[in-house]
Amino acid sequence: MLIHLKTLGCRLNEAELETWAQAFQKSGHQITRQAETAHVIVLNSCAVTQDAARKSRQLIRRIHRDNPQAKLVVSGCYATLNEDEAVSLLGVDLVVSNKDKDQLVEKTLTELNMDSMPALSTEPGEISLFTRGRQRAFVKVQDGCRYRCTFCIVTVARGEENSRPVQAVIDEINALHRQGITEVILTGVHLGGYGSDLGNNLSALIKAILAETSIPRLRLGSLEPWELPGDFFELFSNPRLMPHLHLPLQSGSDTVLRRMARRCKTEEFAAIVNQLRAQIPNFNVTTDIIVGFPGETEQEWRDSFDFIKQTGFGHIHIFTYSSREGTKAAGLPDQLSNDIKKQRSRQLHELADDMKQTFFADNVGLEFPVLWEGYSEVLDDGKQRVFGYTPNYLRVGCVIDGDVSVENRTLNCVVTAVGESGVCGELVLK
Repeated sequence: MLIHLKTLGCRLNEAELETWAQAFQKSGHQITRQAETAHVIVLNSCAVTQDAARKSRQLIRRIHRDNPQAKLVVSGCYATLNEDEAVSLLGVDLVVSNKDKDQLVEKTLTELNMDSMPALSTEPGEISLFTRGRQRAFVKVQDGCRYRCTFCIVTVARGEENSRPVQAVIDEINALHRQGITEVILTGVHLGGYGSDLGNNLSALIKAILAETSIPRLRLGSLEPWELPGDFFELFSNPRLMPHLHLPLQSGSDTVLRRMARRCKTEEFAAIVNQLRAQIPNFNVTTDIIVGFPGETEQEWRDSFDFIKQTGFGHIHIFTYSSREGTKAAGLPDQLSNDIKKQRSRQLHELADDMKQTFFADNVGLEFPVLWEGYSEVLDDGKQRVFGYTPNYLRVGCVIDGDVSVENRTLNCVVTAVGESGVCGELVLK
């Protein structure tokens, strides 16, 4: 059968698609990019906001409209939090909740009466590696979160923490590397809580991966800035662990952080960032900020803005707060007007753009090993502009001859200038 996999939402959702693709192929089925020709379509839905839930419903309807003959399987946070609604949507044949995601492929094949003996069963090939091209893949190492930030619905949808065994993660990374993958990104709902149910921790997992795989590049997905093991920072002395962390701050005001039930104060956050930057120059720290949280006063906003400016970030994901049914924050008093939230969002976007350009400029003149992507732009003179990422996650563009391929190769590049959406560089020819 032809299987089409689609996702909304976070990197963890993408990592789960990767796992399902591998499992469907082991059962002898094929992954296709064309939804209109698929026999089965699997959607990994999102519900992090009310708007995300709405988009999930719309996508389900569009999938069925465009390919009404396909069997439609829906999983993810929307399907988990709104199971009855998802089941009732036209075209949905099977709903698999988050707690049953590990059995999604088996359930799809058996409950939809598709568990027939395939004509050809093969080991998964690189066609399953569709999420980030042939050079990069996400690997899910844990699910769930034991904390309850007042704005977050995901912890309700994902349930309690559940970590994958170290050996299972190592086996998956080695298999991906054999397929040509050069970089792996570890993901989870609460990545820093990895191992809480296994008696180990994230540092132990990283050390095992570095020791028992030869994957050239290892990255960490979004990581809450607490519960970091004592030996965590020294791990970055290994050049295979990339010097970039996405540490969600959410607010630069300690009083707002308390209302959010966050477990990291601004002073602790600053200490983490300073330690990373002291150890590795040009370490890239990116973050999430929620603007307009209930009760956010003008003084709290000013405190938050000033702390963000003082810290400096390579990139900020800015979210304007919207009430999410089922969260504690939805019932908090003093909900802010849309006008105030829009004003503060504009201010933060301007600051974020300035900080990003400053970080770009700080890297000009430096030489980095760059993992080059497959995508390129053809230029008028017959040359091409190729793109890749430095270890500290700068997107760099470089002009090379049109008949040269650098896809999935790591070649050194000197950053020469600041571009619109990244930096420009020149290949170092040795």
